[in-house]
Formats: sequence, C-alpha cells, structure tokens
Amino acid sequence: MISKTEQKERLKINMRRFFFTKAGIENCLTTATSKNIEFLDNLLFSEVERREVTKKSSAIKGAGFSTLKNIDDFKFDYVTMPNSLTKEEMFNLDFITHKESLILQGVCGSGKTMLSICLGISACNEGYKVKCITLSELALKLKHAAAEGRLDYCLKAYQKLDLLIIDEWGYCHLDKESSEYIFRVISDSYENKSLIITTNLPFSEWGKIVADEQLAAAMIDRIIHYGHYIDTGTVDWRILNSPMNKQAIVDKGKCNTN
Repeated sequence: MISKTEQKERLKINMRRFFFTKAGIENCLTTATSKNIEFLDNLLFSEVERREVTKKSSAIKGAGFSTLKNIDDFKFDYVTMPNSLTKEEMFNLDFITHKESLILQGVCGSGKTMLSICLGISACNEGYKVKCITLSELALKLKHAAAEGRLDYCLKAYQKLDLLIIDEWGYCHLDKESSEYIFRVISDSYENKSLIITTNLPFSEWGKIVADEQLAAAMIDRIIHYGHYIDTGTVDWRILNSPMNKQAIVDKGKCNTN
C-alpha cells in the first residue's frame, strides 16, 4: 500500500509527464482532497503503464525480429563466454551501455540468432532503439537507397540506433558496392552504438564474403576493438530436436535390441 506522501510524489512526477505546469501541479496538491488526489494518481499511473506497454510493443514490432524468443528457452550448455563479459553482464545489457559489440559465432543451428533476438527484445523493453536485419537484407536495402538517392538518409536511420543486430553474416557474398555500404554502417557504429553480429565464419574467412579484403580487415578491426567474442558451439539444436532425428534414435534402439 502506497503512503499518502508517496502517492503525492508519484502524482507530481506523472503530472509532469503529461505536461502540467508547475503552478497547476502545486495547485492540485495543495487544494485537492485526498479522494481527488487518489483518483487522479490512479488515473495517471494507469495511463502511464498502458503507454509504456504500447511503447515496448511498438519497439519490438519495429525492430524487425524474424520471430519472438524467450531467453528462458535458450540453452547455454555449449556456449563459451569470453573473460571480458559474464553472462550476467550480457543479460544486464552492459555492452549497450558501454557501446560495445557482441560477435556470436558457431555452426548453423547453434542458437546465434535466438540469443541475438532475446537480447534485442530485452533491449527494446529497456527503452533502447533496436533494429534486427540479415546481412543480405541490409546490403540490398542500402543498394536500393543509393540507387534512389536516399543513401545518407538510410544511413542516418541506422546511426540513431542503440543496437543494430546483423544476422547471418557469412551466408551471402557482397560485391564491392555492397561491401563499401556495409563498411559505412560498421564505421558509423564504431564507438557510437552496439552491434550484435551472428556468423558461422571465423574472422579469418570474412574475406571470402567481402569483395575487398582490405575492407573486410577494416570492418573486423572496428568490430573487435570494443567487441566480445561468444562461441555458441558446434551442436545444431535444430537437428538435435528434429522429430526425424528422434525417430532415427528410436529406430536405432530397436535395431540394437533385436
């Protein structure tokens, strides 16, 4: 149960959020009855809560996640965290506060995308501006923007983010033009915001997907300077949990008993 003093303080804060003047707030708190204050406090408090829920929902929807995931469903059995970042610090989004990046590297199906989405949703709920996009989609979007004379406008939209998640780094080859545009996104992010990059390739093979190896080296240099490398392992959870795989295990067990 909130005390009368706490109720007045909460009402004062929420009235400011709704742009009441200082004089109007003081008049309310000094002349209103206890019932009036209680009613107005409950009204504004409920409205603030509704707006916060709507704001978070809109942020998550606008981030462009391919699906919604719950961090409680993620298995850390084969994940190796770096000495520079604990799991708790990652969950607390300390890397966003410090404008650092995460490189999630592992085989296909090891949970890279799921973990990045979980962290992205958590960031949205904390009020951060987030965007999630695959490398191929980002390259295509930038090329279209350049062709239409909107490249600077498009780049500025990414500059305003707190966290940019680039998924599936390594599943497409970038031509020279796309490589240059992606480099600009990486360069703009350096020391200004956080990145999460999911990839199945070690850094030594990034030159295979970027047309210009010097650009690839420059990207890596900017990403790893304030980056934390997280190895998601070599277990493909999709195959492991596939009904076909489970049936194969059952069939194999039957064969062994015959």
